[in-house]
Amino acid sequence: MIDYQAVKNWNFGDIVHTYTQRDTMLYALGIGMGNNPLDAGELRYVYEKNLAAVPTMVAVLGTPGFWWRDPKTGADWVKLVHGEQRIRLCKPLPTEGTVVAKNQVLSLTDKGEGKGAIAVIRRQIFNVPDRELLAESTQVTFLRGDGGFSGQSGVSDPGPEALPSVPERNPDIEVDLPILEQAALIYRLSGDYNVLHADPEVAKAAGFHRPILHGLCTFGMAAHAVLRECCGYDAARLRSFSVRFTTPVYPGETVRFHIWKEGNSILRLRARVEARDVVVLNNGLIELAA
Repeated sequence: MIDYQAVKNWNFGDIVHTYTQRDTMLYALGIGMGNNPLDAGELRYVYEKNLAAVPTMVAVLGTPGFWWRDPKTGADWVKLVHGEQRIRLCKPLPTEGTVVAKNQVLSLTDKGEGKGAIAVIRRQIFNVPDRELLAESTQVTFLRGDGGFSGQSGVSDPGPEALPSVPERNPDIEVDLPILEQAALIYRLSGDYNVLHADPEVAKAAGFHRPILHGLCTFGMAAHAVLRECCGYDAARLRSFSVRFTTPVYPGETVRFHIWKEGNSILRLRARVEARDVVVLNNGLIELAA
């Protein structure tokens, strides 16, 4: 059973992460940028001339690794899933540099016996050497096997505020983005080496017919769709980006992104794989600079 006090007070320490322009380009390639190498907008993220960083790359900087596997957490880590991802940009992400990440467990919520638990972990990313806050990355994790922990600890935090549902009306924009067959193998080189995304035997044992795409890769693809359709590929316009993960995506599929405009600075987003008739991202909420 999950140990509330151990998890809530987990000491991650300061994580120093140095990345290069090569890392920035590799991340962009992993989320599908450069699929059209003649598109000047895509090219600026995968070619060193006037290089820009995809804002969602903040989600892979300064990560603490798969710390849930530590026995001291008490978590049933096999059953945890990445439920939501939220980022907030304070300024455009540099294309290279060194950052310091401070990770903190903000809340741990017991949904009840047999219903699982929810953990919210925030990562603040500071520039080096001035320690200026560049961005925040917040992950909501669903711990499906850890409901009922408050019966022992006597403590449970309020749950995170839910992301709002997308509008009922037809979307203002629809855009299809194809996924390379080798996309997961490229994306994992940005730091997530979970073998579920590479090893066919592991994927089959987990109930999938082949390795699945990283959720954060689909997250990055959503940012690509927004940058392309709503920002003219200007990364500086993206201020915040939040989504809920609903269904795994497979390499080789095509994802259709539905985008709703609400005024000049708010977008709503949902993503589907039409071939399987499934929603893969939902309740997307994006803020743009006016």
